[in-house]
Amino acid sequence: MLRLKRRREFLRIAGSGRKWVAPGLILQVRRIDLTGETDKKVAVGKDGAESAGVRIGFTVSRKVGNAVQRNRAKRRLREVAGQILPLHARGGHDFVLIGRRATLKRDFKALTTDLETALKKLDVFQD
Repeated sequence: MLRLKRRREFLRIAGSGRKWVAPGLILQVRRIDLTGETDKKVAVGKDGAESAGVRIGFTVSRKVGNAVQRNRAKRRLREVAGQILPLHARGGHDFVLIGRRATLKRDFKALTTDLETALKKLDVFQD
């Protein structure tokens, strides 16, 4: 999975208005526009065809806690995303996972369920 790192990318996804709030996380999603995006990252297959993959970004605000707590929350979100998104996220979309205070103490299985539910509610879940 490719990572989103620029503020401009995060703001573009937030501007799309598609998000789902779960107890352990917030998921924002935006379909990748291959024609108009200048900072696109496209995977090229063996046959030379371009296909949009999944790009993911993580953010946790200072409301969650100090630097140690924010980093712990991001590590938990990275692990959940690493297990769920490669299997169930529909390609051609950008995702931003936002940590919440509950991300720190929520059971890992519950975080996984939160992400799967968010994918389904935003209609980007695939089996």
